[in-house]
Amino acid sequence: MNKYIKTLIILGPTATGKSDLAVFLAKKLNGEVISADSRQVYRELDIGTGKITEKEMKGVKHHLLDVADPRKAFSVAEYVKQAEIAMSDIAKRGKLPIVCGGTGFYIQALIDGLVLPDVPPNNSLRKKFAKLSTVELCGRLKKLDSVRFKTIDRKNPRRLIRAIEIATALGRVPILAKKIGKYDPIFIGLNLPPAELKDRIRKRLIKRIKKGMVTEVLRLHAHGLSWKKLDELGLEYRYVSRYLQGKLSKDEMIEKLNTEIRHYAKRQMTWFKKDKRIKWFEPKDRAKILIMLTT
Repeated sequence: MNKYIKTLIILGPTATGKSDLAVFLAKKLNGEVISADSRQVYRELDIGTGKITEKEMKGVKHHLLDVADPRKAFSVAEYVKQAEIAMSDIAKRGKLPIVCGGTGFYIQALIDGLVLPDVPPNNSLRKKFAKLSTVELCGRLKKLDSVRFKTIDRKNPRRLIRAIEIATALGRVPILAKKIGKYDPIFIGLNLPPAELKDRIRKRLIKRIKKGMVTEVLRLHAHGLSWKKLDELGLEYRYVSRYLQGKLSKDEMIEKLNTEIRHYAKRQMTWFKKDKRIKWFEPKDRAKILIMLTT
């Protein structure tokens, strides 16, 4: 076998049709899909995360979905560990690994072999900081590590707490080094003109609400996820849980979610634009993408 595993990466902002393209290419190229989504790893988080259904998979095997308990933290290091096992297994069976998702850090850590900080969870610290707001967490991180503070998602309490945890243990969040890579990747990026993406995000949100997203969040709460934990899961789970607690009206929930998902898509693109290996297409270009990959 070649030293490097030939790998296809499909990435881009939310609502651009990455999962559909991954299934299409998997069927054409004898591939299997490895999800690169930081919330789809969790069991029971289905409608809110837009997790692909068995029907939508069309017989294509998917990996790294439903591998974690949402009541527990799941780290990027654990993701890389499990994804590397899946990648190796797929390649050994003569198939093409197709990494698909919008979590840029997961993709980078896996494909570029980032050496992640070996800092175990500090449960007492996590319990202490779980009570703080994101604004307070940002203040703490800025004092500990102003460099990491500039690049972190300041609305994500899990990442903020993890960064504080690492900075507390090591003095700062280290610049991540790279190991010798295992993969020979081709990067395909999907994006849309801003007006079209904006329209897609809103339509998809309404569709998910009609499909039962509110009921899903109620069920998660009944199964032991606190409102605090649901808030930490971000976006859909954050604002639906606030609606269920009476903190937002239904219309306010929809408008807030619509705005925040658009902001999230912009943050994703800010991350991806740094990687010059990515060849960008629109969802309608699937035939063009297939020709590029097979000639």
